[in-house]
Amino acid sequence: MDTYLVECDGLCHAYTGKQVINDLTFRIPKGGIYGLLGKNGAGKTTTINILMGLLQPSSGQCRVLGDPSHQLRPVTRQKIGLLHEGFTQYDFMSIDELERFHRYFYPRWQPQVFRQLVDRLLVPGSRRLSRLSFGQRSQVCLALVMAQLPELLILDDYSMGLDAGYRRLLLDYLQAYVEEHGTTVLLTSHIVQDLERLMDHMLIIDNGSLLYSTPRGRFFEGFQQWRFQRSAQAEQLTNEGVLTRIEHIGHYSLVCSFHDEALVQQLLRQRGIPLEDWQAVPMSFEDAFLNLTGKY
Repeated sequence: MDTYLVECDGLCHAYTGKQVINDLTFRIPKGGIYGLLGKNGAGKTTTINILMGLLQPSSGQCRVLGDPSHQLRPVTRQKIGLLHEGFTQYDFMSIDELERFHRYFYPRWQPQVFRQLVDRLLVPGSRRLSRLSFGQRSQVCLALVMAQLPELLILDDYSMGLDAGYRRLLLDYLQAYVEEHGTTVLLTSHIVQDLERLMDHMLIIDNGSLLYSTPRGRFFEGFQQWRFQRSAQAEQLTNEGVLTRIEHIGHYSLVCSFHDEALVQQLLRQRGIPLEDWQAVPMSFEDAFLNLTGKY
């Protein structure tokens, strides 16, 4: 527990015979913002449900703040802040009523943290949650979670249904909050372009397994993309070994790899593939993510 807040080893889980989590292993140390990334259906929310004890894995082990995830003690739950997809709260309550209701459950409650974010709404505290827009409700719910001053803050698909302005507000506020309080954050999202400047470490899962784990900056250091003239030989290539992703668009073929350019060219020449019009193709963070996990 002194080293890791979250420890998952060989997690597996299935729904009605369909494997959703498959031998998932990762660890999250104290401090920093960690992104659990993947396409829709990759297993992100199921993983969060296991962490929070809402599901018990069919096999494997998971510990959160030292406790088995399916046996979290009340004192441990008080140290975990969870913002689940959909921002579910008691929408018949007013903003002020929600604050008064929640504060007694959390010994480290910080009313000023709640007010800092809620006051941005410019609506009276007597306004019911049900009468707020979706973006405004998300601010109230995030304020409720942050005011708990948790050791571990889990945001599961926080961006669902939010426009670009609200997403930027949440991310800017989250970054400042982490810098001030030292909270460890685990967030999931499929809108990866929002997270490029926020994450310290990224965990990419695909089909319920850990596909890639790296500090944010190193993702771009090693992952590259090249384009060359399409040919019949190139169309026989498959995603394996050195070649992480192959795609054919129009008159060109695209290849991605974590290996250097010389090695990729050597491999292609060995397979008799002409490399006419060879050139490097820059990638954005989103491009790199999609080339790693697949676009379809």
